[in-house]
Amino acid sequence: MSPIHHGNQRLDQIIGKTVFDYADSMKIRVPTSCGRSGECHECIVEIVSGMDALNAPHDEESFLRDNYRLACQASIINTQPDVEFKVLRRQPRILTHSIQRNTELSPLTTRKNDGVYFDNKCIDSYRGAIYGLAIDTGTTTVVMNLVDLETGETIHTASFENPQRFGGSDIMHRISYDGGSFQGELQQVMLSSLNFEIGDMCRTLKIRRRQIYEVVIVGNATMRDILFGIDVQSIGQKPYKSVIQVEFEDGKRDTTALNVKAVNLGLRIFPEGNVYSGPLIGCHVGADVAADLLAIGMDKQEETVMLVDIGTNTEVVVGNRHRMIAASCPAGPAFEGGEVKYGMPGYDGAIESVKINEDQISYATIGNSEAQGICGSGLVDLLAELRRTGKMDQLGVLADGANEFYFALDQKMSMSRSDISALAQAKSANYCGQFIALRKYGVSIDKLSKLYLAGGFANYINVSNAASIGFIANPSEDKIVKAGNASLEGATIMLISKDSRKDIEKMATEIEHVELETTSDFFELFVEGCMFKPMVRQLE
Repeated sequence: MSPIHHGNQRLDQIIGKTVFDYADSMKIRVPTSCGRSGECHECIVEIVSGMDALNAPHDEESFLRDNYRLACQASIINTQPDVEFKVLRRQPRILTHSIQRNTELSPLTTRKNDGVYFDNKCIDSYRGAIYGLAIDTGTTTVVMNLVDLETGETIHTASFENPQRFGGSDIMHRISYDGGSFQGELQQVMLSSLNFEIGDMCRTLKIRRRQIYEVVIVGNATMRDILFGIDVQSIGQKPYKSVIQVEFEDGKRDTTALNVKAVNLGLRIFPEGNVYSGPLIGCHVGADVAADLLAIGMDKQEETVMLVDIGTNTEVVVGNRHRMIAASCPAGPAFEGGEVKYGMPGYDGAIESVKINEDQISYATIGNSEAQGICGSGLVDLLAELRRTGKMDQLGVLADGANEFYFALDQKMSMSRSDISALAQAKSANYCGQFIALRKYGVSIDKLSKLYLAGGFANYINVSNAASIGFIANPSEDKIVKAGNASLEGATIMLISKDSRKDIEKMATEIEHVELETTSDFFELFVEGCMFKPMVRQLE
C-alpha cells in the first residue's frame, strides 16, 4: 500500500476515500460551498503524481485540464501508486509592506450621524464600523487589505494563490480557456476564493460581511476583465485591447474604470456596496500598474524614473509627470514556478537564495524548511552565481558541456539546459521591455533618477545579481527602490481617496503605450536579452 501525501504529511491510502477526505485528516483547508457534490467547482487540487490511483473524472470536472481534479470527486481506486496533491489555494509568503504615500482620507463611503453614505447617498444605517477592501488580483497571487474607512487604517492583510491555474499559468492560456466551452469558470472560481477569504477574515476579526461597504480591485487587463465577467478574447488578439478600452476609444464610455454593485458581481459584502476597478493604461497594461503609479507618486515626479512591476506579465513605465511611456512584457511563469522542473512559487521550503563558493553550494529556504524546490529569487541567484564562478557562460551553456547543474544534492534537484533556456527567454522579455521603453523615451540608464521595483517577486530578489544577468536595468544600486506591493498600496489609496481615482483616470489616458513586437529590431534585442550579462547602459 502506497501513501498519499501533501507536503510533508503522509497517510495510507484506502480504497474509496476522496482527496477531500485526506485533506480533512491532514487539517488542510479546502474551499467548498456545495456540500462536496462537485457543483461549486471550488475544491480544485493539483495531482502532482499518482493520477492512475484515482477514479476517472466525473462530469462535474469536465472544465478541468491536465492533472487538476475536484478534491470531492477524486477518490482512490488503486493503492499501489504514490499520490501527491496540492491545494491551489495555498498560502504564499505575504508581502504586506510597500512604499508609503501620504494620502488625505476622503473616501466615497462615509458616516453621517447614524447613516452610512456612498457618494452622499444614504445606503445603510450605521452598524458600528465601515470597512472597505483593496484587492490586487495578480496572475499568480491575490492579496487584499481590509481598511477601516473611518480612520484609513489597514487592519488586516491576507493573500492566497490565484486559483485559476487550471486554466493556464499565463495570461494567453487563460484567455484561450475563457474563450472555450467553460467561459465563466475562471470568474466563478476567483469569486468563490475571494468570498471564502472574506468569510474567513470576518470570522477571525469577528466582524460582519455587511460592514464591508466598498471594494477596489486592480489587476492586469485580463485578470480584471475576467473577474468582472467581461469577454477577454480581444485582449489575446492584435491590437490586444480590452473591449472596455475599445469602447472608451470609440467615445462610448468616459473612462476605462469600472463600477458595479457587489450583489451584481457576486461578491459577498454589503449587497449595495460599490465595487470599483481602476483604469486600464493600454493593452495588457492594466489597473494594477495604474495603482503602482499612484503608490510611487509618478504624477508628482519631476525627474525621470522607471517602474518595473515584475510578474508573469512584467510591466514597465518610464517617465515623469510630464510624459510617460508604458510597455508590457509577456515574461511567462518561468521565474514563478512554471516551466522549470524544480521551480515553485514562494512558499515554505522554496530555496530563496543561493551562494556558490568553489564547489560548495549553500542556500536558504523560506521558513527554514527542508528544500522542496526553488523560487524566483533563488533562480536569479543561481544563474548569477553560475556566471560569477564561470560554471556557465553568457549564452547559458554549462561548463564542460554538462546537461544539468545540481544545486541541492541531498534532494537531487538540478537546473537543466532546458530550464536555463526557459529562464533566458523569460528574462529576455523583461530585458526587452525595459530597454525598448527607455530607448523610446530617449533616456539612458545612467540618467534615471530612480528605478522602482514593484511586486512580491521584486521585493525578494538580490538586485545586484538581477542586474548582473540582465534581468533588470543596472543603474547604481543607490537608485534602485524596492516599492513592495505597490499595486495593493495604490488600490488602498483609491479606496480611501475619491480624488485619487479622478487623478489616476486622467493620468491613464495620457500615457503612451509601446508594442514591443512591432519594434523593428525586436528579434535582435530578444536574442541579446537571452544572454546572461548586464544591460547596456548607453542605449542607442
